[in-house]
Amino acid sequence: MLQDPLADALCTIKNAERVGKKECITRASKLIRSVLKVMQGKGYIGAFEFIDDGKSGKFRVELKGKIIDCNVIKPNYSVRVEEFSKWEKRFLPGREFGLLILSTPKGIIDHKKAKELHVGGKLLAFVY
Repeated sequence: MLQDPLADALCTIKNAERVGKKECITRASKLIRSVLKVMQGKGYIGAFEFIDDGKSGKFRVELKGKIIDCNVIKPNYSVRVEEFSKWEKRFLPGREFGLLILSTPKGIIDHKKAKELHVGGKLLAFVY
């Protein structure tokens, strides 16, 4: 039984990257689509497409081999704009290396964009 679809999708992507595959297939949802768009915008993955299977659907994700690690952050901590450096130190390996993905009132964005927009939110995932 699937408990966390986002965790399952990120784990599938991470495992396929480690094995050296060029693409992988994950479950589909609006949250997963938004997170994949952020990862695609920053160059961690290539194109992804929706595959309709008559149920919720799936995503075929093109991998570039740039992901070292990605995972969800549980529990989803609330973060204010002033606290981003604390969470970067906790989940990312170095300064200006990797992304924290957040759910904000402006949508699902990375922490760098959230700093620019001066908004806080809930931590969803990290990738580097």
